[in-house]
Order: sequence, then structure tokens, then C-alpha cells
Amino acid sequence: MRARSLPDGLGEPFSVAQARAAGVNRSRLRAADLTRPFHGVRSTAVPDGDLAQMVAAYACAMSPHVFFSHVTAAELWGMPLPSSAGGPLHVSVRAPHRAPAGAGVVGHAVHPSMVGVVRHPLFGVPVTSPATTWAMLGGALGNVRDLVATADAAVREPMHPADPPPLTTRTQLERAVAAGRRVGAARLREALPRVSVRSRSRPETWLRLIVVDAGFPPPAVNHDVVARGMWLAQVDLAYPARRVALEYEGEHHLTDPAQWAADLARYDRLVEAGWRVLRVTKGDVFGDPRDLLARLGRALA
Repeated sequence: MRARSLPDGLGEPFSVAQARAAGVNRSRLRAADLTRPFHGVRSTAVPDGDLAQMVAAYACAMSPHVFFSHVTAAELWGMPLPSSAGGPLHVSVRAPHRAPAGAGVVGHAVHPSMVGVVRHPLFGVPVTSPATTWAMLGGALGNVRDLVATADAAVREPMHPADPPPLTTRTQLERAVAAGRRVGAARLREALPRVSVRSRSRPETWLRLIVVDAGFPPPAVNHDVVARGMWLAQVDLAYPARRVALEYEGEHHLTDPAQWAADLARYDRLVEAGWRVLRVTKGDVFGDPRDLLARLGRALA
């Protein structure tokens, strides 16, 4: 049953215009059991900062020429950002329309030639294309490694039957950067040559770049180890000629008993085949990598 007899035809959330058209009076729309996530929007749910909830709330009342962009679009596409934005939604229009304004949103007006807009296949809302979204991150992400990580996620090619197709291509990223004067264009151009189509996570990308920036040869990314015609494992980074692998262990590797058991079995198979496995932690990648680099130097020597 809808709270206090709201019409069943209203969505959740719903716009004030929809409610008025359905016969809901103004006093009901001011009732304490309804929240106001954005101007002209009401909801019976308590806002919890969930991105999908916020996007749905804003979308039900936004103008037809408005679309989600920048870090909000990146989150919708699943691009790995340094931390969850958790802040206002970023929404845009094509100039000369005026940038959206209001509590809880950051509005942008962008040149029409510099933006591609599509309808998101999961959320059903207008959003900048993956390539445009990445180009817009040049002004939001100050670290080139994070720009590479988001691009890696966008162009990632399937490595297993259940993997989705890539969101975009390296060529489309290059075209998006070249479409006009981008904020952070120098960082975007620096990131492009370092993009990989095989990286599966932000920590993997950072690990690869740390190793290369320290002067080591570029490692193979998500390398399949085969010995005597038998597949043994797919390792995050590898130097196959030296039989040295680097494996990033996120927190789920330590807290999930099944994952931990699978990791141990995989490491045993690699060791038996003559491989040396360097296990890498969050502190190695996002803290001080000097010990990791010293271990890698000894392993390759």
C-alpha cells in the first residue's frame, strides 16, 4: 500500500508535476512522510546516498535536454574512481542551454561537438558515452594512473565467456580527447599510450604502472600460465621468460575462505611449475612500493 494513499500510478520516486497531474494536492506533497531529494521531486524512501537511487530521483523531473556526465557518468558506467563520489550529481546540457542548477547537483554546459550522449542500458537514463565520460575525467582526476585505470576499465576486452564486451575502444577515447579543448588534456594525452585492454581492476593498473615507472620492462597483463600443455592459472602480471608473477591480493582474498583456498591451490601449481609468485598488498600499491620493487628486482635477477 502506498504511504497515506498516494495514487498507485506514481513511481518511486516521483515528480511533483506527475503527482499534481494524478490529483495529489499541495498539502499532501508537503507531508512529513515524503522526502525531497531534489527540487520538484518527492520520495517515500529515506535517502541513503545510493547512486542509483539519486539518479532515479533526479531523472524523474529533469528536463529532456539534460544528461548525466563527469564522475556521475563514470560511476554509472562502472569506471573505477579513487573513491566513491558520494557527493552531488554531475549533470550537463549542450550549450547554449543553461547549465542545470540546484541543491545536490553540479551543472555543466558543454560544447555540442565535444559530447556524445547515449541512453544507459541498465539505468535507462541519458548519460555521456563512455568515451566522452573518460575525456571529462581529465579535470576531475589529478593522477594519471587513475586516468589510465578508468580507461582500462572502459576498453577492457573479454577474457572469459561471461565477461561483457568493452564499453568503448582506444580509438574512440583518442577521438573524444581530440574533439576540443578539454580540461586536463595534457594528463589525458599522457594516459592514452599506457592504456591496456587486459587490466581487470584499478589496483592491477596501478601495480603495472608502478612497476614500469620504476624502470622494469612492461609485464604481461593477466597472463595465462600453461605448463606441459595444461593451463595452471591466470596471473595478474607476469614476466614469462623469468617465470615471475605478481598477484594483487585485495581484502576479499583474505576474508573469503573459498577464495583463499583457491589462491593457495593456484600458488602451489605455479610453484610446482617453477614460477615465483610475488603477492602484493594494498599497502604496496597505494602506500610505499619500495619493498615490493626490491623484491621484484631480486626475483628477476
